[in-house]
Amino acid sequence: MILESHPDLRVERRAIGAEQAPLLIIDNVVADPQRLVRKAAGRHYTGQHSMFPGIRARAPLSYEAFLQEMLTPLLPEFGLAPGRFVFPMAHYSLVTLPPQQLAFLQRIPHIDSVSGNGLATVHYLFHGDWGGTAFYRHRQTGFEYVDAERREAYFRCLEGESRSNDAPSAGYIAGDTALFEQIERVEGVFNRMVVYRRNSLHSGNIDDGRVPPADPLAGRLSINTFIDVVP
Repeated sequence: MILESHPDLRVERRAIGAEQAPLLIIDNVVADPQRLVRKAAGRHYTGQHSMFPGIRARAPLSYEAFLQEMLTPLLPEFGLAPGRFVFPMAHYSLVTLPPQQLAFLQRIPHIDSVSGNGLATVHYLFHGDWGGTAFYRHRQTGFEYVDAERREAYFRCLEGESRSNDAPSAGYIAGDTALFEQIERVEGVFNRMVVYRRNSLHSGNIDDGRVPPADPLAGRLSINTFIDVVP
């Protein structure tokens, strides 16, 4: 499966919140996104041992090669030099978990890593209003990202908040709460990709009243990757 960039690919550059972490929004990513959707429909999906609230299946290996070619010229946006891309994760993803089944850590923004050099991408492959991705500031600490230096203080604070009256009730986060302030939001648009550092506090925007179906052709289908760039 050979993937090609869309001839009208467009890149928007943003900076998240007060701490100005880089964020890229790339529209018209691949020339034929429906090929990726058709591939997704034929995959076998499984539940996750991670905190992801849904099911996943391996993305095509050709997708990793495509991302390396497309994103290498954009690495300086994140202070990274070109190198070999290593993918700790590259999966089709479908959010399917009902809000009442969410654990505490699934009800709040999260980080994927404390490393400031690790990148994450979300490539939206759904039609309809299934929600995009939002970024947050933790009110108590003021942190918008959590690196190795901040990790202990952040999670110690979060542990106390999980037992407080401000702890969120069952449901997905989709805006400001007593614990977190939403500081950036990207709408989920078909064939759009967001690229950000994995240590930025973020979450999908999911409507509690309308959980997406476990169907690649009708649900909240995306390809999610983690990328490490090796010199």
